[in-house]
Order: sequence, then C-alpha cells, then structure tokens
Amino acid sequence: MSDHGPEIDTSVSHVARIWNYWLGGKDNYPVDREVGDQILELLPDVARLARASRLFLNRAVWHMAREVGIRQFIDIGTGLPTVDNTHEVAQRAAPESRIVYVDNDPLVLAHAQALLTSTPEGATAYIDADLREPELILSGAAATLDFTRPIGLTLMGILEFITDDDEAQSIVRRLLAALPSGSHFAMYDGTNVIHGAASDRIVELWNAEGNAGLVLRSPERIRRFFDGLELLEPGVVSVTRWRPEVTVGEPPEEVDAFCGMGRKP
Repeated sequence: MSDHGPEIDTSVSHVARIWNYWLGGKDNYPVDREVGDQILELLPDVARLARASRLFLNRAVWHMAREVGIRQFIDIGTGLPTVDNTHEVAQRAAPESRIVYVDNDPLVLAHAQALLTSTPEGATAYIDADLREPELILSGAAATLDFTRPIGLTLMGILEFITDDDEAQSIVRRLLAALPSGSHFAMYDGTNVIHGAASDRIVELWNAEGNAGLVLRSPERIRRFFDGLELLEPGVVSVTRWRPEVTVGEPPEEVDAFCGMGRKP
C-alpha cells in the first residue's frame, strides 16, 4: 500500500459501502447512499435483510467456535468493519482464535487496521485478494493458520458476485479441498424466494449502477455449494431461520438471503 493509501473511486457505488450504509455505518459516499435509497424504495425489507445476514454471520462463527471448538477462521469478502466482526465473536468464545480476513476492496483495505486487533492469545491477519484467486488466499492464510487443524470458512454474501454457477462451485471446491477434516463452511447468498419480482428488479438496478455484477440463486442452487459436506440442521434456510436465538413462538420472518453450514468429513 502506498503512503497515500489505496485509491478509492467515490464516483461509482460499491457493494461494501452500500451495505455499510444499510447497517447504519458512516463509511459510505453520496453515490452509495443514492443507490442504497433507490433499492430501499423498491424493497424496504432489504435493510432488514442486511442486518439479519450480519446476525447469521455472528451465530455461525459463535457456533463454530463455541459449540464445535474451531479456533481458526478464514473470512472471505470481509466487508467494512462493523460491530461484532468475526474475530470479535470468535475470540469472545475462545480468546486463542486466529482469523484471516480476505477482501479486495480498497476501502476495506484502508480500514483493515480495525480488523487486525486481537486478544493477546489469538491473532488476526488481512489478505488483499480476490475470491477468484483461491490458491493465493490459501497460501497467504497459511502464514497465520495451521492447515492440519480444522478451519472455519465463511463466504457471506460474496458468491452471488460470481455469476457463473460452475465457476462459483469450482472456487468453493478448491478452497475446501485444502481444509482438513472437521473444518466447517458457512455461507449465504441472495434469493428471490420471498419477494420475487421486487428482488429481481433490485438486481437489475444493482447491475446497472454498482461496481460488480450480481446474481440471485435459488435455495436448490445454494444447496449445491455443500456437495460433499455434512449439511448441518436446519439445512439451507433463510438467514433469519438458521438457529435463531429466540425459538419460542412463531419462527422469524424470512428474508431473501438463504444460508447453510456444512462440515467436511
């Protein structure tokens, strides 16, 4: 990184900054808020989707760290730092946890120092890399993680930017092939199951205005990312319904983001 920091184009909306806006953050620009507001006008529920997806990440990491005993994590598509980042959740459960963040967004890189805080017992690292470079990610992560011990891999809302299914599944397979038995994989992607045409219209707007193409996948297509893994209950479901913290009464209302977690045998 140069002395002046990474170059950030503030004239084009960016996914990380729009999500930051929806989550109530301040790391965004007028162009991001403009596109974010256009999407909210089409589907006000998308802000709830953003928050629900973030809460799924928290529950998934907590489950892997607290319930499974995983102490190493690779978070690809990190996004901008917010509350309860992966290392904070994992190290709350187990202070010795080690986390590698991966993103190729210049703004995320500029804020990476906020992600590199750690307990004295654990460690955090940041890799500037694209999801389409799994071997580069894995070789970089090996400097921080022990690949003979289980690793928790998260791909939260990022595979939807690999619009070709075969390419997306190939990337997941290549990443998982390097992980040892007992590793866990958690992800979510956007769908149009709940809002149908409104979600499709958002994708059209996003692809016309944003910095990266986006595709929605059905739950069946999302399920294929877990081929060869032991899919944990409750399977592929809306992010609000993956082991929600409150289970009394009616199940939480679904949103158009479906998720799952699998264990590598």
